[in-house]
Amino acid sequence: MRILVFNAGSSSLKFGVFDGDLQILKGSFDRFGNDGCDQSLAVGNAAPERVRATHSDIGTAIAAVPGLLAEKAVAGLQAVGHRLAHGGTEFTGPALIDDAVLARIEALTPLAPLHNPAMIRALQLARDLWPDLPQVAVFDTSFHLSNPARATTYAVPSAWRAVGLRRFGFHGTSHRYVAQRAAEALGRPLVELRIISMHLGNGASACAVQYGASIDSSMGMTPLEGLVMGTRSGDIDPGAFGFLHRELGLDIPAIEAALYGESGLKALAGSADMRDVEAQAADGNTEAQLAITLYAYRARKYLGAYAAAMGGVDAIVFTGGIGENSASMRRRICDGLQFMGLMLDEDLNRSPDLSDRAAPRIHAQNSRVAVMVTETAEQLMIARDVEALLGRRTVTALAIPISVSGRHVHLSQQSVEALFGPGYRLTEGAPLRQPGNWVAEERVTLQGPKGCLHHVAILGPLRPRTQIEVSRTDSFALGIDAPVRNSGQLDNTPPVRLIGPHGHEDSTGLIIAARHVHTNPTDAAVMGLVDGDMVAIAVKSDDGRGLTFGGTLIRVAPGALTEMHLDTDEANAAGIDRRADGTLAANVHATPLP
Repeated sequence: MRILVFNAGSSSLKFGVFDGDLQILKGSFDRFGNDGCDQSLAVGNAAPERVRATHSDIGTAIAAVPGLLAEKAVAGLQAVGHRLAHGGTEFTGPALIDDAVLARIEALTPLAPLHNPAMIRALQLARDLWPDLPQVAVFDTSFHLSNPARATTYAVPSAWRAVGLRRFGFHGTSHRYVAQRAAEALGRPLVELRIISMHLGNGASACAVQYGASIDSSMGMTPLEGLVMGTRSGDIDPGAFGFLHRELGLDIPAIEAALYGESGLKALAGSADMRDVEAQAADGNTEAQLAITLYAYRARKYLGAYAAAMGGVDAIVFTGGIGENSASMRRRICDGLQFMGLMLDEDLNRSPDLSDRAAPRIHAQNSRVAVMVTETAEQLMIARDVEALLGRRTVTALAIPISVSGRHVHLSQQSVEALFGPGYRLTEGAPLRQPGNWVAEERVTLQGPKGCLHHVAILGPLRPRTQIEVSRTDSFALGIDAPVRNSGQLDNTPPVRLIGPHGHEDSTGLIIAARHVHTNPTDAAVMGLVDGDMVAIAVKSDDGRGLTFGGTLIRVAPGALTEMHLDTDEANAAGIDRRADGTLAANVHATPLP
């Protein structure tokens, strides 16, 4: 599928044309002024042609794109994809644009007042220029909607949270690509890896990607939070607003404008370009030296925090203009992390080859943590998302029965014998809806540091590794912080004591099961889904409450019955007592995990 991709900023516009993963044209407009703008255009792998064009703003630049495509004989467009900074909590994946969806995106402008307006304007202009082509929005925030509440919630009054004050995270398209590319280069499934993606450029953010899902990002409600950036401050005490108002008489718009445009490297060293800052520091400029050490310290602090949050790290990947090009900054960030088993190879770090979307390793042979560098490819990811969305026929009318899963355990034979005695065989009881699954007659007790859960059901058949599934409320009753995981993702999970009539066993494998839908290939095709999709499911209960559950994993297997599994906390939140049905939420779709 031939797809035109736009990435519009407040003062620049990047665009590209993709045919599958092949980029056949790459262009950009920036440095807009009364006399025009800088235009760059390259076909295939040819060197870019750079001229000073007459376009004075993004609108006139977009209007010039059809002519540039015709000039380079690029025809046959089938769709247009757009990068949108903020999709709120509603857009869990790419969305096909119509008037209703566009209105929903515009309503999110207060969450991204400096980013979304330019992107929305580009989308509107593209709809006018290519009215017969489907237009698809891909959101920076979607990848981070898998972040748990402990990572997204600010400890502020409930009225503030009710109007949308929460952490979102950005650069999601970049972090998603980087994590996938790192897994490919390592030759391991993404769902087995703990990756920290360091997107370091004029905008900068760190992201913890645990087993294929983002669990935390350094940016918050806006792209201001987190790392030091070119012109943005990164983390700052919110008390600064009151202080600056009292001491300097500054109002909120003036403070916000300074934090976005006059802070970061620009404020510390007089330039937002790390290349200039590094040159000044080498000449003895102490302000530039401070800027570099502060930039590296903040990045290293987040890196260490995310390693702790994930219980370890398998790979650290640098990307973005600084991450890709500054060997000294990569070294500064990694120095001091030897306690994690991270060691750089000085020669590999100095000159990594990033051609052809390579992801070279720059760590020493005895490093326990892989360290890699790769160019980000946000436009490629947008093109892939557009093709994935348009390449399937989504039917939302199919009802998905809801099954509420109470606390239960899946035991291994070793655990059965530890709890019930050598050679013991569980007594198969009532069958479950999923073929071949059943509830055993026996029960166990779960014991944690705070309390016990008695008469916990055992589900069969036996598994190679014991897995214990509880709700969030159950985890507090036990006094154990159980992570939200997909079934089978049991590495680095906390232990809990299982007690049976014969004895007890301290077993890892305690999780809060991520919500998911079991389905079969036939029903999946009707809904336009494939195994590994992450989608939103709208659920309505008998009392009319209901919820839309984003971040729902699709699990396709032959013979499976179509049903969605929620835990008791989720069912209570949606007002589900006995039976309810869900449907695939319209126009909201995410791409599958690798």
